[in-house]
Amino acid sequence: MNTHKPRRIALNTAFSISVVAAILMATLLWYLQVEKWYLLAVITLVLLLITTFLFINYALDKYFYQNIRIIYKNILQLKNAQGKTIGKKIADEHVLPEINKILIEWEQGNKDEIVHLKELESFRKEFLGNVSHELKTPIFTIQGYIHTLIDGGIEDQEINMLYLQKAGKSIDRLISIVDDLESISKLEAGELILENRTFDIHELVLDVMESLELKAKENNITLSLKEKETGKVYVYADKDRIRQVLVNLLVNSIKYGKRSGATEVDIDQNDDDVVIEVKDNGIGIEKHHLSRLFERFYRVDKSRSREQGGTGLGLAIVKHIMEAHSQKINVESTPGIGTTFTFTLKKSR
Repeated sequence: MNTHKPRRIALNTAFSISVVAAILMATLLWYLQVEKWYLLAVITLVLLLITTFLFINYALDKYFYQNIRIIYKNILQLKNAQGKTIGKKIADEHVLPEINKILIEWEQGNKDEIVHLKELESFRKEFLGNVSHELKTPIFTIQGYIHTLIDGGIEDQEINMLYLQKAGKSIDRLISIVDDLESISKLEAGELILENRTFDIHELVLDVMESLELKAKENNITLSLKEKETGKVYVYADKDRIRQVLVNLLVNSIKYGKRSGATEVDIDQNDDDVVIEVKDNGIGIEKHHLSRLFERFYRVDKSRSREQGGTGLGLAIVKHIMEAHSQKINVESTPGIGTTFTFTLKKSR
């Protein structure tokens, strides 16, 4: 890309044309034996140089760079419409390189956007497939029980109540999936308004652990709270939503913990935040699963996950709740050693 100034371009072009014309003129005058042919050649060179320079310079400015600047202005307006910063006024010699730079950036941006859209399309298809599968399983189960009862099973005292109870459990699972999908939709759309208030996170953790005590004993899992700071630890957040986060994390640790295992919650704090860690010594998670762990319906071990129950939406809800609080949740895990989920909450002043 030539970055010479327009006047320099005009001057170089005019000089080249003038020199060629002057040489031809001098040759012709010399051949015709005109007196002082060299003087006439010089005069021709000077006149041609001046007139050609003025004409080329005017043409570049009027027709070329003026049109290029219109294109540049339109590009800047498009960038501004996309929420990007408009560049400052630049000299003519930098217009073409700047346009080239912008077009290259756009090309790369479009490539990245296409890749991103393809990924979203892939996730969308996978999500729809997962939703379909998760809903079909309890629906077909209910259908099977009901048809059995309709076909005469209702008269069999040994199976009628049993099948109705199992159908009821499948209906409860359907309701849980729908409720969780509704919660995620509201969180993603920003329609769920947080009711932030000050509360003691230490007290909430103990309350959640107490509510899950029986479930933990069924799997022979020990729940404990480790405080690095003594006394009450106050945070400012939506208490019910943080309870939901803690329940999801602790239930997961119970489900996938090993027999006679342990789950420990650590509470620590710094100047602005309170850090909560939920650690277990369970089966752990392979590294390649960690980046997708918070996706809707993503299951590390699909067969075991469904046997354990749940909707497959718990961690996705946890992620959205933390994002609604302008906080993040992280996970670290080593297969056979255990998993640690860490999230922060704003400390109450």
